[in-house]
Amino acid sequence: MSHTPHVANPDRYSKDIYRRCGRSGLKLPAISLGLWQNFGCSTPMERMRDIILEAFDLGITHYDLANNYGPPPGAAESYFGRILRKYLKPYRDEIIVSTKAGYGMWPGPYGDFGSRKYLLASLDRSLERLGMDYVDIFYHHRPDPETPLEESMSALDQAVRSGKALYAGISNYGPDATREAVRIMKALGTPLLIHQPRYSMFDRTPEQGLLDVIGESGLGSIVFSPLAQGLLTNRYLKGIPEGSRITHSEFLKESQISPTYLERAKALNEIAKGRGQSLAQLALQWVLRDERVTSAVVGASSVGQLRDSVASLDFEPLTADEIAAIEPYAVHGTEKA
Repeated sequence: MSHTPHVANPDRYSKDIYRRCGRSGLKLPAISLGLWQNFGCSTPMERMRDIILEAFDLGITHYDLANNYGPPPGAAESYFGRILRKYLKPYRDEIIVSTKAGYGMWPGPYGDFGSRKYLLASLDRSLERLGMDYVDIFYHHRPDPETPLEESMSALDQAVRSGKALYAGISNYGPDATREAVRIMKALGTPLLIHQPRYSMFDRTPEQGLLDVIGESGLGSIVFSPLAQGLLTNRYLKGIPEGSRITHSEFLKESQISPTYLERAKALNEIAKGRGQSLAQLALQWVLRDERVTSAVVGASSVGQLRDSVASLDFEPLTADEIAAIEPYAVHGTEKA
């Protein structure tokens, strides 16, 4: 693999794909690259490099990581750090790197959830793997029911004040906990920047109060799994392909490819066809239709898949009539016949 520094596409900022993150001064690309499942020891280094460099050339300036991304946990940060140093080091000031802590990383009582000990130790380990002095955004990845929220938020506050992170965020928090986290962080003097919830046509939980809190609080939001782990693509429209990831994924079940799912996905696919786009592109535009959604995190197993996602930004926004036509099919309950 060549180690020649990358020469970035001079037209990478020719499209205005950036959206302000809540009431902050930071803008994020409408599509961000997530390194959750395709950036580990099972993926060739060359493919990871090509996807990361292509993202930057397309104007995708934000790379979303967490301490446990891989496999194995920690691998995504290590690989991304190597690629950044070898190919994109001159462009560091043009790049937003985020990471998170909140899931299990090492044995014992200090390697999981939300204690001050765990969060700050994890950030130090993340920076070592990344080979960086700071990350742009550091998240608490999930609420900890046994640790006071004040303790977890004070750790985020210290991460920012120490210069190891520029902004603080939370992920997977419900509406009430989000509102309280915002209050605590404001009192500490380090306002929360962003919330990262799961949101898609097939998981509309954030509409049950969370998006209202995000809007009222001036937070940005960046949604993960906008394609519902591939259910909102053309991959399963004719059933389960042989060797498909769904047969061995902990996040998808074969039972989800039900008659109800197929009926809804095919109807949505017809709406997408009417717009001249793919189902995945329609699904991305749908989550971005709400101005409270700053960005959508997409994974990519190939450069082509990444380009298809980014191309969703080339289409006209969904009309009110199109949103209304989507509504009967954009609902929970795809597992049942």
